[in-house]
Amino acid sequence: MTSRVHAALGLGSNVGDRLGHLRGALRTLRSTAEVWDVEVSPVYESDPVGGPEQGDFLNAVAVLETSLAPAALLLVAQRCEVEAGREQTERWGPRTLDVDVLAYDDVSSDDPALTLPHPRALERAFVLIPWADVDPDFVVQGRPVSDWVATIDGTGVHEFSEDGDR
Repeated sequence: MTSRVHAALGLGSNVGDRLGHLRGALRTLRSTAEVWDVEVSPVYESDPVGGPEQGDFLNAVAVLETSLAPAALLLVAQRCEVEAGREQTERWGPRTLDVDVLAYDDVSSDDPALTLPHPRALERAFVLIPWADVDPDFVVQGRPVSDWVATIDGTGVHEFSEDGDR
């Protein structure tokens, strides 16, 4: 039997059918061989961080079990983006879908193709708040996500409601 690891993926969209893009990524993850037990946070709406002027993002975090290697999980994340019609145009610019591998068990890697844990995940409220909702006990750099979320300012990040209420 292949061993399973615990992994977290960050999902974000600010172009087109934002919620539809997130749902499409979750369908792809759930239908991927060697991926099990996909749990997802509530969806949050957040102000864009860095980059050019652009619309607000919808963000969520998916936590899952997988026997895929980190590089193979990254390929699944990139497939989700392609299926959503993402085009790489501008760093931190608007996008139909962004799927980042946030953490892969307790693996640390400085590989430029996939740095683990994600180098900015622990600084971003739009990542930590939904992550703490779905799996507050996920340990990153020796501390549970619930500890990390207590260190950030959540201004500009609000739980999303399809009817437009915050």
